[in-house]
Amino acid sequence: RSSWLLLAPLLTPPVPVITAPPCSLCPEGAHRFQWIGNLVPEFGISSSHVKVLSSPAEFYELLKVQIKSAKQRVVMASLYLGTGLLEQELVDCLEETLEKSLQAKGSSNLRVSILLDYTRGSRGRKNSRTMLVPLLQRFPEQVRVSLFHTPNLRGLLRLLIPERFNETIGLQHIKVYLFDDNVILSGANLSDLYFTNRQDRYVLLQDSPEIADFFTELVDAIGDVSLQLQRDDTVQMMEGMVHPYRGDKVAYCEIANRRVMEVINSARTRQELLHAKTFHSSQQGSSLLSQKSSQASRDLKPEPDTWIYPLIQMKPFGIQIDEMVTETLLTEAERDARIYLTTGYFNLTQAYMDLILGTRAEYRILLASPEVNGFFGAKGVAGAIPAAYVYIEHQFYSEVCYLHQQERVQLQEYSRAGWTFHAKGLWLYLAGSDLPCLTLIGSPNFGYRSVHRDLEAQVAIVTENKALQQQLHQEQEQLYLCSGVVSSSTFEQPNRYVKLWVKLVTPLIKNFF
Repeated sequence: RSSWLLLAPLLTPPVPVITAPPCSLCPEGAHRFQWIGNLVPEFGISSSHVKVLSSPAEFYELLKVQIKSAKQRVVMASLYLGTGLLEQELVDCLEETLEKSLQAKGSSNLRVSILLDYTRGSRGRKNSRTMLVPLLQRFPEQVRVSLFHTPNLRGLLRLLIPERFNETIGLQHIKVYLFDDNVILSGANLSDLYFTNRQDRYVLLQDSPEIADFFTELVDAIGDVSLQLQRDDTVQMMEGMVHPYRGDKVAYCEIANRRVMEVINSARTRQELLHAKTFHSSQQGSSLLSQKSSQASRDLKPEPDTWIYPLIQMKPFGIQIDEMVTETLLTEAERDARIYLTTGYFNLTQAYMDLILGTRAEYRILLASPEVNGFFGAKGVAGAIPAAYVYIEHQFYSEVCYLHQQERVQLQEYSRAGWTFHAKGLWLYLAGSDLPCLTLIGSPNFGYRSVHRDLEAQVAIVTENKALQQQLHQEQEQLYLCSGVVSSSTFEQPNRYVKLWVKLVTPLIKNFF
């Protein structure tokens, strides 16, 4: 497997970059971000329903607790499910919960839906599929496993590219884990590293039925256009559905676009009607409230002080909402605002780089040092990927210096012995504020893959609540504490040496990692 194999993906056509339309932000406080609701549903919740987690172990324990307590639904979307003991324990939890559900009622109401990527989930003899087949065999009426296959991997390209390398063309990269009405948004996959020593981000939205419904419908929509895992470990499409790599590509992408946009638009309509109804009720509430008993008053839902906006990016299907919102946030960030942006794989799109270098806000960009990059120490060509990221980082840093922006745009490298780094997202601090009022959290890395190739989802969390803002601030501080500021001397260290062939190949392949 020589390095020329990395060039095979170049057979796919390049995708043009788009720029988000200009947007006029509303004045004052968190509500300046209400424009996001013009594109996606807006979910108003109480900040008391939001919990920020900090460690892989906390994330893993929460997954197990939530699975065991689920009564109606378990929906999990991830790149893949690992094959170790910790992952098997998760599967055992699912089996135990399904079994209890059957015993309790004779016929269970509990439904389990799992969405993974086909290529990553099929890698190796023991893989995500073999881990889940026993569940399908034992609970065929309750369990669904969908494996998304990118429509861009087809024909000669599919025949030429070997396992692992075929994952460069496009993936199902969304990470959402929901249990009844509780939703976990994260960038972490269902694998032992993400449960032990691979640092990521995790937010739990508790008792949020509308948000849980939205992500259930989103996973169902992607599942409907995905291959369905069968009890004998084969796969097949749902009856009447266009095949992702054997069928007509344009027809498949149109169907997928329609299914996903139906979910987004119907949820947006529902939320707008709910907001209108709530507003109308509140207008009458002052005269009615005095007639209510004190107990009824306590039963009223608290006024929302936090808003959740789901941002979807599926460029293969022509859906670019996350890209538009992210570009607009970067464009509209005011002078003296601070943006803390983090990614495990520093490979920003040209549009994002131009906005960071050409706008007025201060940036603190956290990225992985070579030693905590997930590809560090990998065999073969993959072992050179950390060096490629160093080269990309050095080029960006040189541009920052050339433009004399070192004070405004600062790079910081995460470094922690025995750990790898996978956290992604951003925190936005308005001018004059010591706390963030907005964060983005989910699967996108702000790179070419996230924007152009993979299926991605994250949420914008906007809050006016000081306690939640403090949680988000502490999360940011905890991550940045494990970092050092990048300077010219950083790239003079022996471990930053980049071989000539890596420098030559990186511009050709940077769109694929």
